[in-house]
Amino acid sequence: MDIRARLATLIAVRVVVSTLLLGSGVLVQLSRPEALPAAPYFYLIAAAYALSVLNLLGLRFAEESPWVADAQLAGDALLIAAFVTVTGGVTSVFSSLYLLPVIAASTIRGRRGALQLAALNTLLLGGIVLWQYAGSEWFALVGGGGQLPSVRQAQYTVAINVFGFVAAALVSGTLAESARTADARFMRASSQMADLRAFNAHVIDSLLSGLLTTDAVGRVLTFNRAAGLITGCEPATALGRDVSSVLNLPETFSAEITALKPGQSVRLDTTYRTPNRGVIDLGLSVTPLVFPDEGRGWLFTFQDVTDVRRLERDARLRQRLAAVGEMAAGIAHEIRNPLASMSGSIQVLRSELTLNAEQTELMDIVLRESARLNDTIRSFLQYARPQRFSVTRQDVRRVAQDAAVLLRNSAEVSAGHTVAVDVPEDAVWCEADENQLRQIVWNLATNGLRAMPQGGRLTLRVTGPSPEGLVTLAVADTGRGMTAEEREGLFQPFRSSFDRGTGLGLAIVHRIVTDYGGRIDVESSPGAGTTMAVRLPAGRPAEPASAGGGAA
Repeated sequence: MDIRARLATLIAVRVVVSTLLLGSGVLVQLSRPEALPAAPYFYLIAAAYALSVLNLLGLRFAEESPWVADAQLAGDALLIAAFVTVTGGVTSVFSSLYLLPVIAASTIRGRRGALQLAALNTLLLGGIVLWQYAGSEWFALVGGGGQLPSVRQAQYTVAINVFGFVAAALVSGTLAESARTADARFMRASSQMADLRAFNAHVIDSLLSGLLTTDAVGRVLTFNRAAGLITGCEPATALGRDVSSVLNLPETFSAEITALKPGQSVRLDTTYRTPNRGVIDLGLSVTPLVFPDEGRGWLFTFQDVTDVRRLERDARLRQRLAAVGEMAAGIAHEIRNPLASMSGSIQVLRSELTLNAEQTELMDIVLRESARLNDTIRSFLQYARPQRFSVTRQDVRRVAQDAAVLLRNSAEVSAGHTVAVDVPEDAVWCEADENQLRQIVWNLATNGLRAMPQGGRLTLRVTGPSPEGLVTLAVADTGRGMTAEEREGLFQPFRSSFDRGTGLGLAIVHRIVTDYGGRIDVESSPGAGTTMAVRLPAGRPAEPASAGGGAA
């Protein structure tokens, strides 16, 4: 409590005491008019009220001028001395009021200030008694002319009062000093605790991993800043909710959590649908949390591992690509050249021999299968070998529109299919090889059409460039969609979910996009269709690195 508040409390106490004195004085005056000098008594009460008003006006200067507090305390002592004087001096019943300013001084000025006011009270009381016993006619007029006690009794009374002044000053001063010291320690400890709490909160909010704590029944207690950024959920909306609903945890995992013991942990790799970033990969760990009151809870830490998983998949694909590149030359020599020889020989035999209908059909089957095998090898080599770029400035909108026209007139499109194009009015430029852009669109589009065997809507969408300088070419279908396991191996070669597929179309798309320094984002779930968004830099791509030998 500051000095102004203490002085205001002192003024309030003075007003209360003055009011009590006023009421008691009125009662005494009504019952025994001769027992109290009415005029001086009530004048002093009026002076007490006036002094309170003056002290209130001077509160504004209390912080800058310490003498304001000293003047207020001294004024109280003088006012009490005046009451003692007009009510009988050494025989006054109001001498105990001297203790009030002593106690007040201890709270404002400490023990030293209380002892100083006790000394002032001693001088005032001693002066009043000396004046009284000196036989002053003015004192007899003011304080009454009753029978005085003996000098020895008066000395004893003064000594008892002085002892009370000093004792009150020492006790109240010591208590005030102790309270002030304890208050300072408390404020210092509170400040340290606030600093430590703020530091802990800053450390937790500075973590790049999401951190979440719950109580024993799974209600969220804390939710740091990174957790909000990863999940797209505001901390205010997450607090108090069940953790399973906040993190979309499967029921089986919730059962694993409840079986954990202190010191154990469990990890889960799952997908999470955010409100603004779509589906992300989430790596989550849980460990039991024991509170100081022996209560239990759970500590969840999690990270967005989408980029890490993508890099891992890319690394696996590159490893496979390196192996495929080493095999490419051998495959070309050992299969393609003998295949061409066999196909040529069959054609010569077919033209020179006289064959019946069945033999002619068998020859045609051999030639068709040879051509199909040759196409497979050509696609394989196209995937395995880096392509030479013929980079020009391309309007991606035109590539998408041309591809849509070709698709509408192709055998892949049935009566139940709809091919739509969603492009902006302004051109979307990208420096790339036109044939490769067309191959990207065609492979993704035919893949989407095959995912809709009973018909559906295929949309070719172009946007960009983004603030990061990326042009987006997206192909969306309303087909059967994919599971998480199917998405995991989507771009691996020779893995096709269609009967007529070779498993190389999407692998070739991934290879082309990777050579351009871009990426492919896939959003799909069973029964909800698939959207494949190819994001390419608008600038010139780097030359692809060699991935193995060529073909003969």
